[in-house]
Amino acid sequence: MSTQAHPLGISFEFFPPGTEAGRDKLLRTRDALAERRPRFFSVTYGAGGSTQARTRQIVQQVSEAGITTAPHLSCIGSEKSALRDLLHQYRDEGIDSLVALRGDLPSGMGGVGELRYANELVEFIRAETGDHFEIAVAAYPESHPQAPSFERDLENFARKMRAGANLAITQYFFTADAYFHFVERARALGVEAPIVPGIMPITNYTKLARFSDACGAEIPRWIRKQLEAYGDDSEAIAAFGEEVVSRLCQRLLDGGAPGLHFYTLNQAEPALAILDNITV
Repeated sequence: MSTQAHPLGISFEFFPPGTEAGRDKLLRTRDALAERRPRFFSVTYGAGGSTQARTRQIVQQVSEAGITTAPHLSCIGSEKSALRDLLHQYRDEGIDSLVALRGDLPSGMGGVGELRYANELVEFIRAETGDHFEIAVAAYPESHPQAPSFERDLENFARKMRAGANLAITQYFFTADAYFHFVERARALGVEAPIVPGIMPITNYTKLARFSDACGAEIPRWIRKQLEAYGDDSEAIAAFGEEVVSRLCQRLLDGGAPGLHFYTLNQAEPALAILDNITV
């Protein structure tokens, strides 16, 4: 039995680069990925909105490819007035999709702002703009690293969806059963919207281990051991990573996942290689 409905296809996430060379690379990446006709691109911004200006600029440039582009919007460290202005700016610029997040409080920042949680942000967006925006929120199949329990995290997720979110995008993971279990539990709480698995290509073990430790994503021991065994052999790491993640993606799709959302790190080739290996 399928765990999902509403096939959504594929989507890709970018981050706003800090240099002109990085911007040029991102636009080349955008063009390469646009050929796969993704449902949308998303663009992140840093803790406390620290790259918000760059995000707006990149959103405008990325959307020139004719693909729906969804900026990330977080509430931690932001005041309602600033969020209201930003929502209206995005709406006036033709943006109709958002990724609504709680966000992280950067070091040295004092207050959390007027909105503390993502469900409050979703409610605020709906109150300010009605149904103009399609809103995606985050999901954590292996539980948010700051959650006191899996059950509490699941309840928080359901609360975000009830606040008016249209779909969810998960943190990346490498164990398909974690995703299927999460979806099953979410459905039992009445969540009917699509839950799209987030996919992280494996290209650099050191960076992946650092990301994973920070965000609470588990790298299964057998994958860690194999990546460690390759040492500095980047080609072997990339080939093994492509095989592992391709198998994961195919199993997710075969099990009913409504699409795949790739965390590209502003690179086209790893995601394209995986897509070439699977049937979407």
